[in-house]
Amino acid sequence: MPAYRAVGLSLGAAVLLCNLTFNPAHAKPFMIVGLDEKVLWDDDGKPILSAPGKDQVLILDLANPENPKTIASLPLKNSVVGPPVNLDIDPTGSIALVADSVDVTKDGDALKQVPDNKVYVIGLKANPPKLAATVTVGKQPSGLSISPDGKMALVANRGDNSVSVLSINGTDVKVTDTIALPDSVAHVAFTPDGKRALAVRFPAHKVSVLDIAGDKVTYNKVDLPTGQWPYNVAVTPNGKLALTADNGGAGSSDGSVDTTSVIDLEASPPRIIDRVVVGDGPEGFAISPKGDLAVAAILRGSNMKNAYYYHKDGSLTVLKIDGKKVTKTQDIEVGGLPEAVAFTPDGKYLLAGNYLTEDFSILKVDGGKVSDTGKRFKVPGHPASARMGH
Repeated sequence: MPAYRAVGLSLGAAVLLCNLTFNPAHAKPFMIVGLDEKVLWDDDGKPILSAPGKDQVLILDLANPENPKTIASLPLKNSVVGPPVNLDIDPTGSIALVADSVDVTKDGDALKQVPDNKVYVIGLKANPPKLAATVTVGKQPSGLSISPDGKMALVANRGDNSVSVLSINGTDVKVTDTIALPDSVAHVAFTPDGKRALAVRFPAHKVSVLDIAGDKVTYNKVDLPTGQWPYNVAVTPNGKLALTADNGGAGSSDGSVDTTSVIDLEASPPRIIDRVVVGDGPEGFAISPKGDLAVAAILRGSNMKNAYYYHKDGSLTVLKIDGKKVTKTQDIEVGGLPEAVAFTPDGKYLLAGNYLTEDFSILKVDGGKVSDTGKRFKVPGHPASARMGH
């Protein structure tokens, strides 16, 4: 979303429990959702800020994806500023990490957005899930990912032009290194073998390759030219391709089509082999567990009522992945200002978080076809981000 999205919330009590009992064995798969209650927009798309104190992070049980159950709600700050991948669940379903990107503070009589520097560690094995630790990282931590083996996390610090390297040992999470990059990084994602990561350099319109050997991460100066304003990146399960969401409008929609850049990770060095046109303002992005579909969440000016390109609802652009050929196959309308998209681990459902309509669209996946079930799952606020467990 717009270059600044806010965060705000007192850490208050530990957890507001939404179900009286919680049994982790019955709560697979999880989805984690961040609700940002500090930012809305006027009809011109200018931010309207609210004081912090009402954000939440939800833990959902998706045993029945058409009827998700809220297991717990934690009063943790999080933000719609930045890509909607500022949280993740480790491969074992033991912990989740949530980056607190931007806070809202008083500036005289007005409110303003300022970078924060916290990552929250949530223990999912606790009954109920609870905040286990808070880690200080770089300025404005944004898109993050946990490694395939669950032992490392990488966090993009947009305000510090860096990536924080975190070691993970249960709920014991520590910063072990900081990787400097030439400019602001929006998101970072691992390859499935855990040996590389891709860092999305938003204002430079590039993706940089990071090499990983054990607990050592290095920037090897391989920089790939994406489309305009890349916000998000995902890697296919076979590790052969990566796809970016090139936002096009510096964090918002602008009335013009945008692209997904296709990265060939098997090439040495990796390179961009195609660009596929999607809708106006992709932010959320996900690849199916089978690796045959990708979906971009398209803003379509849905938070700008006075813009000539305003649509009440955003949409999803569906892409078919066939080997290294990526083609657009569908556009599906969802709710207002769709941010996060996530496939269930079995690949049979897709959920899209609609920020303005405070709900998730529930879509079914049948082979290469995605269809809207017409069902929505309401959440108690504005879903700024979401990530699925494994």
